[in-house]
Amino acid sequence: MTSLFISIGFLVLAAIGAGAQASYKRDIPDSLARQAKVSEAVAAATAQRRVPAGKIEGVELERENGKLMFSYDIKTSGKSGIDEVNVDAVTGKIIGFGHESAAAEKKEAEAEAKANKKVAPKKP
Repeated sequence: MTSLFISIGFLVLAAIGAGAQASYKRDIPDSLARQAKVSEAVAAATAQRRVPAGKIEGVELERENGKLMFSYDIKTSGKSGIDEVNVDAVTGKIIGFGHESAAAEKKEAEAEAKANKKVAPKKP
């Protein structure tokens, strides 16, 4: 009976922890999500284990260099920039890790915004 209460306690703590981390930006296209063998929640837990003191700020499911991956941006309090953790969406294993300085992060965000900016077609 005691082990049942302990198990329930762990489940409640896990749910609280997952709920606290659930409010981050997600860019997960349905077309790619259907191809993933690993859920975003499992991938997030894997990325979080790589940077346990950090908080996930965003995730993107993308195909890069032929690999389908979840790319997590994780911010650690007191540390400039972000850590990027890439989790293979098929195997669930970490396939990339790197730290991006605040300046590099800003430059990348500007480049992405510029690439995503749609130019209105000119009317004849």
